[in-house]
Amino acid sequence: MTTQETRHHFLVESLFGPDTIEMIYVDIDRVIAGSAVPMEQPLPLTSAGELRAEYFCQRRELGVLNIGQTGTVTVDGKRYEMANRDGLYIGRGSQSIVFESQDPKRPAQFYLVSYPAHAAYPTTHIVKAQAAAVPLGSIPQANKRIIYKYIHPEGVKSCQLVMGFTELAEGCVWNTMPPHTHERRMEVYMYFDFPDTARVFHLMGKPDQTRHIVVAPRQVVISPSWSIHSGVGTQAYTFCWAMGGENQTFDDMDGISIADIK
Repeated sequence: MTTQETRHHFLVESLFGPDTIEMIYVDIDRVIAGSAVPMEQPLPLTSAGELRAEYFCQRRELGVLNIGQTGTVTVDGKRYEMANRDGLYIGRGSQSIVFESQDPKRPAQFYLVSYPAHAAYPTTHIVKAQAAAVPLGSIPQANKRIIYKYIHPEGVKSCQLVMGFTELAEGCVWNTMPPHTHERRMEVYMYFDFPDTARVFHLMGKPDQTRHIVVAPRQVVISPSWSIHSGVGTQAYTFCWAMGGENQTFDDMDGISIADIK
């Protein structure tokens, strides 16, 4: 593929528009990625023709991560106050979902990931301090980082969605290197928390035929199960990862030696 073809098929550039809910449906494991940025008015999440459902979560579960200022998500009449980096798992069967910002001039920015669900689990609020934090990497390798697991089998339970985010330490730029694939799950990456003037070079493709996508803040990369998913930035950054597919085992991956990357 050319640069433009690769970006067209695997990069989502259109999210986080003001006062709107934007979503994209991907045939790979039927994932939906989207955003809600409420400003002047609350934003209700409705169904879409592609789902053939009475309401969005009739047959789906939904993960939410707030990367903006304080807001609220109201699920079937229960309000959840969402600070920056707060997450929310919304279970199958939840009928009414409404997003609001506390201050329209400093809006919440809700990132959304949804997968089909065959079982219902409780809607659960998640704060960073309660998440499973896994430190990895080192300063000499320029990849010191902390993985925060929000929705996973040992934390907030879900049907198939696994979700969290990774923060790189100041001065570190590499993530997921050496890379890996996990044939039983696909993954969605949303890069954020770095200046508009900076970029992340997301590496994808087969290990011996890699490609890269240059990613700006708040853009999303669709990573198929056969592809590596690594990245290097012009400075430190954070990214939200979300997975769904055959299983939920976080460590079920096939490692790739750096010497085998082409």
